[in-house]
Amino acid sequence: MSAVRVGIVGGGLMGREVAAALQRWPALVDHPVRPRLEAVCDRDPAALAWFDAIDTVRLRTDDHTDLLADDRLDVLYVAVPHDQHEQLYVDVARAGKDLFAEKPFGIDLAAAERIAAAVCDAGVFVRCSSEMPFYPGAQLALRLLGDGVGPLIEAASGFLHSSDLDLDKPIGWKRRVATCGRIGVMGDLGLHAVHVPLRLGWRPTQVHAVLQDLVPERPDGHGGRARCDTFDNATLHTMVATDDGAFPLTVETKRIAPGQMNTWYLRVVGMTSGVAFSTRSPQVVRRFRVDAGGRQVWEELQPGNRSVFATVTGGIFEFGFSDAILQMWAAFLAERAGALGGGFGCATPDEAVASHRLFAAALRSQERGTVEPVSA
Repeated sequence: MSAVRVGIVGGGLMGREVAAALQRWPALVDHPVRPRLEAVCDRDPAALAWFDAIDTVRLRTDDHTDLLADDRLDVLYVAVPHDQHEQLYVDVARAGKDLFAEKPFGIDLAAAERIAAAVCDAGVFVRCSSEMPFYPGAQLALRLLGDGVGPLIEAASGFLHSSDLDLDKPIGWKRRVATCGRIGVMGDLGLHAVHVPLRLGWRPTQVHAVLQDLVPERPDGHGGRARCDTFDNATLHTMVATDDGAFPLTVETKRIAPGQMNTWYLRVVGMTSGVAFSTRSPQVVRRFRVDAGGRQVWEELQPGNRSVFATVTGGIFEFGFSDAILQMWAAFLAERAGALGGGFGCATPDEAVASHRLFAAALRSQERGTVEPVSA
């Protein structure tokens, strides 16, 4: 078992999630890599203090260059607002460190392309975070799709939650163009929704976008009001070309989806069968088929807790978000070690850039009220 020394830049919500996942590594069975969290960077002393409970952390700092200069670190995970992606990701690549990046891989398409070029020039191993497809139900759905569904009729994917349904919630960085980018919710949630379609080779050629700024103002946290200038919700109606003909792919990303806490879903229907999965019902994968009597049937399959990388957890227990983070990191480190085989991997820089091309076309579609081509 090879050792990998990890540093985290950004000790907020996702930084803590990753730290917790790495501490659960012994739950994996026979994984070829053993990570060790050794360094954390954050500008907030309180955020840094949280990591005092992890005894493997030997370096806590408010300067990310301390991690870049540390020859004992192999991989950096960077979880910061989108406006900081380009500088930090390029710095990591040029320092020769491998990188696990957060979506959307830059504040806009131009930044994503520059990051990808820097990564290519540096020759480092880089992947982008997208944990939801590592649910066992999502993986079963992918295997069923691999068996074929006939010529595709339609598909839909999305990531929906309601974290901004509370109108009294103070404005955060995700509701400001300066820090989140003009793509708004598409940058926040979009790569999660398009990771699987892109991995399946479904690259939209055109898009008609419906983007909504539902809450134009929020409390500023200081007794006043602040302008929210990014989109809360996005519905992208796209077309995908295949050898069997074109089909519509709908992509939804919503921060205000009443009734949804944190739902990722995929639904694909073809001429001979169909598949549907949602993390809202993680123990159920729905499969469409026509039985011997010609009846059309949607049946339920239970995937159980059978993850990509085996764990000590029994198959009868339910899988959750923290388990998906662990599985995603297991995939990242296995692929980095050349041990992923034909398994499902994390989002690549190419897929991240492809997502930005879709989001840039969506912005043009919204502005012009037209169907816009998506650059290849």
